[in-house]
Amino acid sequence: MSVLSEQIKELSLAEKIQLVQDLWDDIATSTEELPLTPSQVEELDHRLIQHKDNPDDVSAWADVRQRILDK
Repeated sequence: MSVLSEQIKELSLAEKIQLVQDLWDDIATSTEELPLTPSQVEELDHRLIQHKDNPDDVSAWADVRQRILDK
């Protein structure tokens, strides 16, 4: 195991959470685009076609959230 991995294991839970947040913030501000897989491109194309064919077939966030919470 790497020295870095061992150092991370020694961190407190709060320090680990802060590290993850810092890493995520760094990833989110990265200007590099992550490439999509062919299946992801296909799915996005499919969803876009569905939306163009049925632009009114949408749900408000409040409704979606409630359906999830009701499960």
